[in-house]
Amino acid sequence: MAAATSRLIPFLSPSKPPATPFLLRTGCPAGRFSCAATGQTGFFSRLGRLIKEKAKSDVEKIFSGFSKTRENLAVVDELLLYWNLEETDRVLDELEEALLVSDFGPKISFKIVDILRDDIKAGKLKSGAEIKEALKRSVLQLLTSKGGNTELQLGSRKPAVIMVVGVNGGGKTTSLGKLAHRLKNEGVKVLMAAGDTFRAAASDQLEVWAERTGSEIVMAEGENASAKSVLSQAVKRGKDEKYDVVLCDTSGRLHTNYKLMEELIACKKAVARVIPGAPNETLMVLDGTTGLNMLQQAREFNEVVGVTGFILTKLDGTARGGCVVSVVDELGIPVKFVGVGEGLDDLQPFDAEAFVDAIFP
Repeated sequence: MAAATSRLIPFLSPSKPPATPFLLRTGCPAGRFSCAATGQTGFFSRLGRLIKEKAKSDVEKIFSGFSKTRENLAVVDELLLYWNLEETDRVLDELEEALLVSDFGPKISFKIVDILRDDIKAGKLKSGAEIKEALKRSVLQLLTSKGGNTELQLGSRKPAVIMVVGVNGGGKTTSLGKLAHRLKNEGVKVLMAAGDTFRAAASDQLEVWAERTGSEIVMAEGENASAKSVLSQAVKRGKDEKYDVVLCDTSGRLHTNYKLMEELIACKKAVARVIPGAPNETLMVLDGTTGLNMLQQAREFNEVVGVTGFILTKLDGTARGGCVVSVVDELGIPVKFVGVGEGLDDLQPFDAEAFVDAIFP
């Protein structure tokens, strides 16, 4: 995709100028996804379905992205190849260990193995192949029963607002840029909001993503701009100029930093004052390489801002793919996207069946 041209427009509120001037950097015009005929509800429901359908058609990316986890779990096939009833306890103990090593977590690993053991003793599973299929069904059941709807829930009116939150270094700004790319590919008119006012390079990084994706971006000028002001002005602009989606970046923060977590609450309230009920989605970015350590971060963020979905990044670089299941099981919040590579198209909508097939081929 050709880089978008950039020109600077002073960004001022229709009623009065903000205390700190803002800039709207413009990119390419919106594309082919028109909602005039179907209405805004139809627009967003169709968009969610399109993104989900494309995830199913691009299973190769998921398959390759989870290669290290799959290699780690290859022992499952070895264990079950020559399985016999007399060795059930030994085989299940080793299967349990394989799940733990892949960060399925003790609770899930024990639960799955106990179910398999009961079914074997009851005569329901009589071969290694049947045990493997039962294992896959158990994992899929956990993901679908507790994970809820993995499609983006963008409401029924424009603009839909998506706020992206997370700790430092998890890939938050990059994930937002890749999400913008995916939306732009569907012809969605995207406005980015550079709400990470804490990290000096964050706005510049997001501006590069705006140019790469042909999106537009609202940025703060000056050192004293607050994150809530940037996001509020961006959402106002999105509403006034009929954007489809506003993507709000926020400062990375540790879940233990009370002051910064309070700032997130202020950001969310500022957005809701412009559009009641916004943000439609609050997506938390989690670094897959941290494995189960991410759970406490997720709990704290959820308590503060009400996380509606997760983006799990860097899963191509770890054998801890089981953490996907752990997050869903522990928190009951769906994983909506997974990062399975460095490429622009490697932020993939999460599909439970494709995931299970990728780690247990």
